[in-house]
Amino acid sequence: MSSSGILSIDLLGEQIASVLADPATTHGLARSLRAAAKEIELHRYHHASRRAWPHRHIDGKPTKVQIGGGSHRIDGFFNIDLVPPADLLWDVREGIPFRDDSTAEIFSEHFLEHIDYPRSAKRYVREAHRVLAPGGKIVTGVPDAAFALNQYPGPLGTSDETIERWYAKRDCRDDINTRLDLVNLVFRDQDDDPTYTPHLWAYDHEKLVQLFSEAGFTTVEPWAFDPTMSNPKRCWGSVYVVATK
Repeated sequence: MSSSGILSIDLLGEQIASVLADPATTHGLARSLRAAAKEIELHRYHHASRRAWPHRHIDGKPTKVQIGGGSHRIDGFFNIDLVPPADLLWDVREGIPFRDDSTAEIFSEHFLEHIDYPRSAKRYVREAHRVLAPGGKIVTGVPDAAFALNQYPGPLGTSDETIERWYAKRDCRDDINTRLDLVNLVFRDQDDDPTYTPHLWAYDHEKLVQLFSEAGFTTVEPWAFDPTMSNPKRCWGSVYVVATK
């Protein structure tokens, strides 16, 4: 990107911040602008790394890679994320910055549902297939749409376990009034708290099998939850698969 392009994006960010600070800005416009401001921030991180690796390939060949781990780090894994802390700040919607057949294992949980489908999700899975060595594996965990739907229709109790485990500390708690509200949160988690990133697509075991099979993986099987790798709080209500190249 040219220096003029960077300046244009910086200027756009400043203009968005100014509009958001205006109390006259309407709720709907503010929601859209906050999303744009977030993407500008992510673009800056990604662009800084692109300057360091202009050929879109890093020099190293990490054997084990974690995608989108956030603050949950796994010993021995090279962590790629869009925001700090990470070993590499990179937008994997734009590709995975490794050479073909260069890594043995990829792990991600509660990441895939946050990127758009089909374009980014399918590209990410194809990229995972490209960078994995023959016999390499990718483990993926996501909120289980089947888990949410299996409880619908049905009454919503005042002490529903899903609410207590996932949403008890959230601002949206008082607006979970029916079972369908819970389904909507699992599918599109879009409350006004900027701490949380919206869900853009829902997955179950069948959809994960289809997605990875389409990308060329030879087998896609259930993955037994391993608390030495996974975030323990993700065990409940999630579905995991391991796809082998």
